[in-house]
Amino acid sequence: MSVSKPNEVPEESNTLLHTALFAQVAPDQAEELLPYLMETTLDKGDFIFREGDTDCRLYVLESGKVKLTRTSTDNRVQLLSIHARGEVLGEIPVFDPTGGPRTASAVAMTDNTRVVWLERDALFGWLDKHPRVAINMLQVMAARMRSNNEHISDLVFMDVPARLAKTLLNLGSRFGEPMEDGLLVPHDLTQEEMAQLVGSSRETVNKALTDFSNRGWIARKGRSIIIYQPGMLIRRSRR
Repeated sequence: MSVSKPNEVPEESNTLLHTALFAQVAPDQAEELLPYLMETTLDKGDFIFREGDTDCRLYVLESGKVKLTRTSTDNRVQLLSIHARGEVLGEIPVFDPTGGPRTASAVAMTDNTRVVWLERDALFGWLDKHPRVAINMLQVMAARMRSNNEHISDLVFMDVPARLAKTLLNLGSRFGEPMEDGLLVPHDLTQEEMAQLVGSSRETVNKALTDFSNRGWIARKGRSIIIYQPGMLIRRSRR
């Protein structure tokens, strides 16, 4: 299902202040957007937006996890990325409204996933009053482009175990929960989705995971990974 039953965002909670896109915005300036923000809660598997949609909304993830996916002409689904609290979703049609419909779908990975959104007209009306903020936004978007370029480079120049090690470290830095003997990383991914995130086949990624486990660097626990030796993963990601 798609986003439904929206509610106004309560004034005591301004999610925008927790996003990189608005990190340099003064609280009083961000509060000007509160009357235009809407929020909703989704269950696991619900769509926030779908590939091909023509809306121009900017979404912010308030809690939970969301995955971005694309579907091929033969209905194969490709996992593109995972997003967590405070991250912005769906900004492409907002800043490029004539560039076509949405290029990916956003799907809730957990129950009680909360998102807020802002219509493009409200955002641009606010930017007209605070043009300096647009520079901060450009810096954040440039950082995203740099990250995307790095990901493309990894796919070309790194072998699968190196990409897997780097992926596990990234998931650990974003979702890891410290334990007495390691770092618990609840990634909530199927084996196929993990392989898609790494950019390889399920069999090849499972082989690399088994190797990491046999070396004592990690342990697998359902849809979680326990990282015991992050230093070894760092070293392997650089080979």
